[in-house]
Amino acid sequence: MPVDKPLGPGIRGSVLASRLKFLREKGGAEARERVLGSLPPEDQEVLRGWLQGTAWYSFELNRRLDDAIARELSPDDRRRVFLEMGRASAEANLLAGQRAFVRPGDPQFLLQGAPEIYAAYYAKGRRVYEKTGDCSAILRTYDAESVTAEDCLTVVGWHVRAIELCGGRNVEVVETLCRARGAPLCEYRCTWLV
Repeated sequence: MPVDKPLGPGIRGSVLASRLKFLREKGGAEARERVLGSLPPEDQEVLRGWLQGTAWYSFELNRRLDDAIARELSPDDRRRVFLEMGRASAEANLLAGQRAFVRPGDPQFLLQGAPEIYAAYYAKGRRVYEKTGDCSAILRTYDAESVTAEDCLTVVGWHVRAIELCGGRNVEVVETLCRARGAPLCEYRCTWLV
């Protein structure tokens, strides 16, 4: 169920909706039913209901859904499916409610909005942007309460697709530091061609 302010880590309903859309497009109705059926009854009730895009939901619900999707769609290559989920989320959200961040030919414009974009998705933590060149930047995430290597892969996939939507080519986003692996923050180095 959505909450006004999550007590713990929270994620917006738009993320959950983009995950379900991704699942439907990649696996069809049967895969969707298998994934939802593998989740606890309380998760199924929320995910089968109406997801409010701007409402907060439990980060753990998102984690369980992501894990079930990965088991269903890519049991032998979990990394690939998490990157794909991130790409699909960027496409779904940046071409709809967050379209103002997409400026053709200007990936830096999108990346400088990283603090606002982060706050639109997560209840805890913050993300900062540093321009390092005409076609490069570093994003750093601090104080996120719940970090998994899989969630970081969705962040990588999200930013690759987001930069592409702004006209970047040959985009690379590399996570150089990760809290899930013991670092004090998550750091993403972004490069592209125009």
